[in-house]
Order: sequence, then C-alpha cells, then structure tokens
Amino acid sequence: MRVRFVGSGDAFGSGGRSQTCIHLAAEGQVLLVDCGATSLAALKAQGLSPNDVDAVALTHLHGDHFGGLPFLILDGQFCHRTAPLLVAGPPGTRARLTAAMETLFPGSSRADRSFPVTVTELATDGTAARLGAATVRGWEVEHACGAPPLALRVELCGASFAYSGDTQWTPVLAGPAQGADLFAVEAYTFDRSIRYHLDYQTLRAHLGEIHAQRVVLTHMSSQMLSRLTDAELPAAYDGMIIDL
Repeated sequence: MRVRFVGSGDAFGSGGRSQTCIHLAAEGQVLLVDCGATSLAALKAQGLSPNDVDAVALTHLHGDHFGGLPFLILDGQFCHRTAPLLVAGPPGTRARLTAAMETLFPGSSRADRSFPVTVTELATDGTAARLGAATVRGWEVEHACGAPPLALRVELCGASFAYSGDTQWTPVLAGPAQGADLFAVEAYTFDRSIRYHLDYQTLRAHLGEIHAQRVVLTHMSSQMLSRLTDAELPAAYDGMIIDL
C-alpha cells in the first residue's frame, strides 16, 4: 500500500497546508481517508485523478475532513465518471452529505449521474465493513461534531493503515492502532491542552499504549508546526509518501 498525505493540515490551513486527505493506493485500488474542503484542488495539484478514487472513508463530519466530498462527486459528474463511488462514514453521513450538497449547490443531491454514490454508515465499536476491496473499521472517539466521530482502520491488499481522526486522548485509540503498519495521529498542539484535540506531549505520554509499527503526526496547528524540531516522531507534510 502506498500512503500519500495529499492534505496534512488543520482546519485553518496552518503552514499553508491543505486540509485532511490521505490517499491510499494498492493494486489498482484507491481510497481516500477523509476529504477536507480543499481536497479536490490538492489532488489535482499533486497529479492525482479524482476519477481514480474508488472509495472515501470519513472519520467525522467537520468541513476540514468531509467538506470536499460534494466537490469530488460533482467533479465526477462533470468529468463523465462512470465507476461507482463508495463512501463510508459515521452514523449521520448520508443525511449530512445530502444537506451539504443542497447547501452548496441546490438540487445537486437529486441530479442524475452516470455513476452511483453508495453510502455505508459504520458501526462505532470496531465492527468491520467492506468498502470495495478494503475492510474499514471505526471506533468512536471524543470530538464534538454533531455525529459520532471515529478513529479508522483500513486494511487493503494485506496492509493496514489507521488514523485517529480528531480527538482528545482516549484509550480507544489503542484499538485501531494495534499492529497497524502505519498509524497517523493528530498532534494539534505541542503541549497546550485543547478540548477534543490531542497535543503531542499527551500523545508521547501514551505511546506505550500505541502498538503500531510506525506512527506519524498530522493535523498540526501553527503552534505545533513551530515545534517540530522538539518532537521525536516524524510529521506528515503535503505530498509525503510512505510505502507499506
């Protein structure tokens, strides 16, 4: 599996980074983990075709993780996509997607398309769901967003990728991280505690509970970006590629 951090930034473009969009590719299958509002432009800027995306798995329904999905769907419509697009996310994803499309482009949720969009709402207890060639599991974490937020684990072609999504520290993170080839984890600040978000020092204190093969930091604020030289873990950047 090739993991590419198309977007590694926070909601506010700190450091000039694009919002969360993690591109997983293996044996001709392409899956996005999250699709923030800037994702379509970021994909195209990095030479990645949106029409090659088979599936999107969402951690939660904030705009910097979910807001690019309507644009991805509409781009497929206007670029004559024919392949189905599979979407998986927390409970409430189907209704929120419809509402977002109607808010951004009235009538777009009901438009005839040359490809189907199928939405699967994930369980919040780690129960496996199929998403095309991938297996996806979600665990509910702690991040207020109007619907259950999830940490995700994606297994594709024999490799496993896990992502914390946005959350303050919770022992639940040990579940998706267990044995994962790569665990991407939020480090929003270096040492400042912010409710519903994870800071680097708290993460560092709990690393003994994270039994992943590799850990990389992402979703970093300007304050965290200014302290990267003080961190012992590697940090993602837009365009970063990790082969598993």
